[in-house]
Amino acid sequence: MMGANHDPRELPPALVLTGPTASGKSGIAVALARCLPCEIVSMDSALVYRGMDIGTAKPDAATRAGVPHHLVDLLEPTERYSAARFVDDALAAMAAVTARGKLPLLTGGTMLYLKALASGISDLPQADPATRSVIDAMAADSGWPALHEELSRCDPDTAERLDPNDSQRIQRALEVYYLTGEPMSKLLRERPPHPLPYRLVQAALVPSDRSVLHRRIEKRFDEMLELGLIGELRQLREAHALDPELPSMRCVGYRQAWAYLDGRTSLGQLRSTGIAATRQLAKRQLTWLRSMPDVATFDCLAPDPMAQVLDFFAGMLAA
Repeated sequence: MMGANHDPRELPPALVLTGPTASGKSGIAVALARCLPCEIVSMDSALVYRGMDIGTAKPDAATRAGVPHHLVDLLEPTERYSAARFVDDALAAMAAVTARGKLPLLTGGTMLYLKALASGISDLPQADPATRSVIDAMAADSGWPALHEELSRCDPDTAERLDPNDSQRIQRALEVYYLTGEPMSKLLRERPPHPLPYRLVQAALVPSDRSVLHRRIEKRFDEMLELGLIGELRQLREAHALDPELPSMRCVGYRQAWAYLDGRTSLGQLRSTGIAATRQLAKRQLTWLRSMPDVATFDCLAPDPMAQVLDFFAGMLAA
């Protein structure tokens, strides 16, 4: 790893193209990779799963044959992925791309992954399924607010900044404490994140008119239904021991299709709830983007956003 005081201008560049769902990231990224010496590194928590193609708008085989895509189809939908593993996988892919004399182009809308990569992840123990099962059983018995009280006793600094119902973060903080015997807040102070050994050049596609993005979301969800989202999930359920609480099945579209296949909703409700959930996802992504520094924004509804992003990247690389 590069030292913390290393001049960032001397680091190899890595391009970033992000934005909310349905902003056109994937198509523009492929077009960019045909103009610049790039290989795409996916920054999408759903594209890692094999067999989940329609509901994730995964690039097809022909596209991926023409432009290399990394971190796609890594796992079965029964498996779990994390921001920490993404950082490890992304750095390995970026190093390989750079070694080939190409530029990594990180593309996707999982903002937590981008934040983790840019900010770094501290050297904490990896997730332990057995410990998590114990914590989940405790939560099922007593509720997450009770576990938040438990966290207050062993790691008051972390507990103070967490909502009593923030199950994911409470679980992680307790897991770290049970595995190490030390509060996570103390370990974070003692084990600062490693600096990223790349200079990120970041661009985001942001709509000038949210209502137009909403219409795009509606159109794309209808296309997913027409392409066979329900049948895809039915096949996945037949092929794997899935349950609706797995991260893969909590992805927008699949969660709503699961309820439909279980007979709990109608096709019309599947469509309306799926579109609403996708709009909420886009809203969260835009909120993340507003909080992130050093990201140049471009209107995804402009006549030719690809040309604008290309000019930006080319200018930054030449600087």
